[in-house]
Amino acid sequence: MLRIRLAGEDALLHPTGTLFLSARRTLLVADAHFGKAVSFRKLGVPVPRGTTAETLARLDAAIADTQAEHVVFLGDFLHSVRSHAAGTLGVLHDWRERNAALQLTLVRGNHDDRAGDPPASLGFTVVDEPLRLGPFALCHHPRPVDEAYVLAGHWHPCISVGGRAFERLRLPCFWLGDDSGQLPRQAVGILPAFGSFTGMHRIEPRAGDRIFPIAGDVVRALPPLPVP
Repeated sequence: MLRIRLAGEDALLHPTGTLFLSARRTLLVADAHFGKAVSFRKLGVPVPRGTTAETLARLDAAIADTQAEHVVFLGDFLHSVRSHAAGTLGVLHDWRERNAALQLTLVRGNHDDRAGDPPASLGFTVVDEPLRLGPFALCHHPRPVDEAYVLAGHWHPCISVGGRAFERLRLPCFWLGDDSGQLPRQAVGILPAFGSFTGMHRIEPRAGDRIFPIAGDVVRALPPLPVP
């Protein structure tokens, strides 16, 4: 994990792509897209099985490493209405039973509008964006909120980095807008997509942005672009 300061508070960037707000004991998860694979299979597209269990195993690792007490999903918890398949929900219910003491919140995203809220038996608090938490506004869509540092998902950000022999790699990344001012007025940070069966969108960083790519089990900081 990589420890940083964000909007005046400590935060941990976990190699699963989650972000932990230490003072809030809160783990943020963007774009889990549970049930995406089954949604594709129901449309006749041959895709891997077991992605829900794989994604939950990564979530368990992040919770264990951070000792989080509250998990906030920043939208797109379920991928589509087809994600309510018995097999997918059964795996989710088994996981919830093993984590009964954990507080769960979903900030609705665009896919949640179509998929519907998680079943009540999963014990979620479900809210519309923004969810205010100290200096932060927790959202799905990465758009500014006055007098808050927005933490969001939706874009599935990645960065292209160069290697030897003209190699290029696309790595998922945390894309954190500049919050160097005294107040984080309208600053926005975007988390990488958490789901194990999601795509990525290459970003174009701006001056002052902080970029933290994930390579395997390591989160690294790229030099920030200079502010003119």
